[in-house]
Amino acid sequence: MKDEIARAISADGKVRGIAVTGTHLVESARRRHCTYPVATAALGRALLGTVLLAQSLIKPPDRLTLRLLGDGPIGAVIADGDALGAVRGYVLQPKVALPLKENGKLDVGRAVGHQGSIAVARSSQEGAPYSSAVGLVSGEIGEDIAHYLWRSEQVPSAVSLGVLLRETGSVRGAGGILLQVLPGGEEFAPQLEERVARLGPVSARVAEGASAASLLKDLLGALPGFQPSDAGTPQFRCTCSRSRAKRSLLLLGADALGELVDDGHAELTCHFCGKTYVYDALELERLRRQALPVT
Repeated sequence: MKDEIARAISADGKVRGIAVTGTHLVESARRRHCTYPVATAALGRALLGTVLLAQSLIKPPDRLTLRLLGDGPIGAVIADGDALGAVRGYVLQPKVALPLKENGKLDVGRAVGHQGSIAVARSSQEGAPYSSAVGLVSGEIGEDIAHYLWRSEQVPSAVSLGVLLRETGSVRGAGGILLQVLPGGEEFAPQLEERVARLGPVSARVAEGASAASLLKDLLGALPGFQPSDAGTPQFRCTCSRSRAKRSLLLLGADALGELVDDGHAELTCHFCGKTYVYDALELERLRRQALPVT
């Protein structure tokens, strides 16, 4: 099954649903960052959650960044993306190994940590950037995103994020659900988490072949006028480039660039995708001259 995004809203405009299937997306992230299983699950959930949250953006140039900064051993989980489903992300410590929980599942909550914050930042070309943060409640990421939406944006929401791995560590199924009560639909708020709980683990459903649209139909198909529509394809895509890396080098200033010239080369690695840009001494000397103050 291909990765996809689907969304729908009830005819009366009171309930909105967004679903994403992202098995290939999360597997691509795992390979790029060589993550251990619990880090794969944490990063995968953050990427899927970012895809869901970014559906509220107006235009593709707008971006949304999700940051979970906890006291767990992976240190931080960061992802950002746009409304078309392009997303990227990383964990600060990708090679963390933890015992499974008693139910046999990966302990993402312990990996992220229970103390810390979850922050969401939105950037737009048409307005000032917006950022807000609240405390973590569990480190399980889905619960933390739902908590953020309620505390920071006053939108009752239910979020389910899941990554199912094979014994080899590769991704067997990954997906996410976001249900929200819109103004006027407050009577539906108590039902959201119950509906998501009845669905079961979303990652298992995706591994069995469920599409994003079918997940929404199972959750909200009984609502009047509810018809899921295709909203794009999620994919791991980084915005880094050689020219952006060059601008970062220029910010170091002429003196620091001179030291790099003496070293003979410089390497800059993108945290989000792992790509490395190498500059030789000749390129660095040209940059050093550009950075010299005009006299």
